[in-house]
Amino acid sequence: MHEAPSVVDRSFRGEQECLLGHDIEFQDMTEPTLINKDPAFMDNEPRDETEGEHVPGVDGAPAIGADGPAPPAYRVYKRRWFGLMQLVLMNIIVSWDWLSFSPVANTAAEYFSTTSSIINWLSTAFLFAFVVAAPFTIYALHTGGPRLALITSSLLILSGNWIRYAGTRASPPNFPVTMFGQILIGLAQPFVLSAPTHYSSLWFSPRGRVSATAIASLANPFGGALGQLINPFLATSPADIPYMTLYIALISSVATIPSLFIPAAPPTPSSPSSTLPPIPLKRTLKLLRQNANFILLLLPFAIYVGLFNALSSLLTQILTPYAFTEESSGIAGALLILVGLLAAAITSPLVDKYKNYLLCIRTLVPITALAYLAFIWAPGTRTVAAPYVVSSVLGASSFSLVPVALEWAVEITFPAGPEAGSTICWSGGQLLGGIFIVVADALKEDEGSGDPEGNMGKALVFMAVMALGAVPCVMFLGRVGGRRGRTEGRLEVDKGGGSVGRRREGSGEEEEEEEEEGGIGG
Repeated sequence: MHEAPSVVDRSFRGEQECLLGHDIEFQDMTEPTLINKDPAFMDNEPRDETEGEHVPGVDGAPAIGADGPAPPAYRVYKRRWFGLMQLVLMNIIVSWDWLSFSPVANTAAEYFSTTSSIINWLSTAFLFAFVVAAPFTIYALHTGGPRLALITSSLLILSGNWIRYAGTRASPPNFPVTMFGQILIGLAQPFVLSAPTHYSSLWFSPRGRVSATAIASLANPFGGALGQLINPFLATSPADIPYMTLYIALISSVATIPSLFIPAAPPTPSSPSSTLPPIPLKRTLKLLRQNANFILLLLPFAIYVGLFNALSSLLTQILTPYAFTEESSGIAGALLILVGLLAAAITSPLVDKYKNYLLCIRTLVPITALAYLAFIWAPGTRTVAAPYVVSSVLGASSFSLVPVALEWAVEITFPAGPEAGSTICWSGGQLLGGIFIVVADALKEDEGSGDPEGNMGKALVFMAVMALGAVPCVMFLGRVGGRRGRTEGRLEVDKGGGSVGRRREGSGEEEEEEEEEGGIGG
């Protein structure tokens, strides 16, 4: 006897035919879908359990009932860790490159015969370059996936580092050439910083996406921590600046090589949502623009990333007027990042298990804002305890927040591709980071004025005001937007249930069509 289609079958077909709004022929979702259909690639791929870990359904639940058709072959592969580790390595390197000169700003200024404010532009231009490269990043991830993004980033990092070295080795030192190399590396950053959500969605099951995104995304500030901690010891005098740049260039060059060997995609899908073809970029951007929850998330995300970038770049200049050394400022910067990484290592697996995105966001944002407020008085204590403690709390809350916010952005913007929302969020943060550095530098007391002279107390007040002003946005998350603001779009597909909204092309209207059996409300 012919059996009626299951709820999962109808839900998947509804997501494909209705949400995407395009005349695309889809395979039956009860059969395994191969993402990479190159015969040569497929023939070399083992199909037994020794290579791929079978993923029957989300959170261990079977994808289809016992009386229904056989479940699709959703698997995760051990090789996914190779690509993830390369993403980690590239994010470490690009962030270390970014903060090459900031931890030794006074030493670098003496070497280039300029001021620390001019040295700050090496960090600022890097952040603005991110925004310029953002549209190309979205296109690269949308059309070529993480592999194309990694290769593009590797080429830019390789060339930028050696151009920077040439600028420092010139006689006299050539600051414009060094700046050009720094901008090239800045253009490389979005290709690796925006890739983790796309990579985790492609290669990881729903049980591991937040952790995978956290590992790759938070490697970026870890590279900054290495720069803050190591560079002051590599450049103890102005004459050491070329050698510091050379060491970083050599490490960066070696780190780019594995990008050539990253697989484009897994041989079989990791989850139901990863089988869906990408929707056109124009429609993706339209969905993001109409999503109220995404806009509310974008504002605080961009502000806090911008503030973190500004604080990381200016930390030495914030602390040294109060008799802190460049080495102790570097330790504060390292604590800011290393404690944050430890906190994220604890919180990310918990969010993966319980999917409590909103609770985490609403808890961590006020803590982060209060930490910026406390930083106003930390340097004035003139003891290392206060800056170290405040930096640790700020790092813990900020780092725990980033992967949760990025993964929740993917959920609320589904079926839009993860690369678009992630790149836009990071671009906002880099743009505001550059602006905040310029504003903070303008608020710095002139030499010979202030108590102590050259202090950045007004800049810290400005940062605290911006941090506190972003808090109200998160209180409205999940409470606006109707169906377009749903909070578990991708998880609904992976669970095989949920309501399907029919989107009419051109009108922007939606018709709710709930499944009669086992439907999950949006």
